[in-house]
Amino acid sequence: MKTETINGVTYKLPNVLNDFQKDLYVHLINWKWKNITKEPGKYSDDYYDAILPESVHKNFPVIYPDILQDLKLHQNKFPFKLHEHFNHMASSQAANVNLFLPVLLNTKANDVLKNINSNSKIIKSDFNKLANNELYKGFRIEFWDGNSSKEKGILKDHNARSGTDSDIAIAYYNHDNELCLWLIEHKLTEKEFTECGGYKSKGRDEKKHLCGKPYNDVLKDKNLCYYHDIRKFKYWDITDTNKSFFANADKYDECPFRGGMNQLWRNQLLGLAIENDINQPYKHVYFSVVKHPGNTSLDQSINEYMALINNNPKFSVFDSTDVLNAAQSVNDTTLNKWIKWYKGLYKI
Repeated sequence: MKTETINGVTYKLPNVLNDFQKDLYVHLINWKWKNITKEPGKYSDDYYDAILPESVHKNFPVIYPDILQDLKLHQNKFPFKLHEHFNHMASSQAANVNLFLPVLLNTKANDVLKNINSNSKIIKSDFNKLANNELYKGFRIEFWDGNSSKEKGILKDHNARSGTDSDIAIAYYNHDNELCLWLIEHKLTEKEFTECGGYKSKGRDEKKHLCGKPYNDVLKDKNLCYYHDIRKFKYWDITDTNKSFFANADKYDECPFRGGMNQLWRNQLLGLAIENDINQPYKHVYFSVVKHPGNTSLDQSINEYMALINNNPKFSVFDSTDVLNAAQSVNDTTLNKWIKWYKGLYKI
């Protein structure tokens, strides 16, 4: 932790922040001081201004008030863990809930979701209507294909502490009345997507688990990957089944999924596995990343991943402004109130 004086005001901030992070952190802290409390929150042995103190946690002060009841009901039906940093002003999990639930719970949700437009391209051109009877009112937070810590899930990587999931999943019907699923990963201030934990694992045998081998070599001998050999995860089996999706992966001289593309890969695998599972009701499954419009740190991994999959349309990228603009276009009083609140909180 370090203290830094900005425009005459002293803030308790993390030691390393890029320009975008610092700018948004300071804004979020000022919002917290004005709307919640000036008391700092504790992490490890230090106190930070961007963290909420325990005294206010029970009130969910960073969640849009109109959706709090549904958030709690959702958590009863589909239990999910609040992230370690949920009570951080820059929590991506909280920002994700604040971005999507006001839309999904609104009577004009279909109109908004049809109109999410990024760079003159409709993100969900196949969208017809929300499948309200699926999941929790048509969506699920922290989605995966199970609902119990005893289940390993379709990727076989779930336990009580970790596993692949998407920040939110939206069930909908396309224009052919087929039930589809839209998996979305949300990022706020993160500099990078989650990197490979197996590569860094203490259980990895560096002489046996050769992450520096080319992609094609790993496909031929999947035990070169610690996750496959030791943890028995299904990542490489599903990749092998869907080789055509990862069209340009064979150009890599080492495993392409060690760095930031790892999380994108795993979320995509979750979608592909669900789509190909006869026990799942979803005909088509898509995956998107949505991020804060000011966060450009993720662009390198996103662009690299899009090149790896040869711009496959099952993956797309948009930002929170695209959602807000689509909501604003329907001119709904309830949504307009939320849009003003969201823009004020996240400096958009």
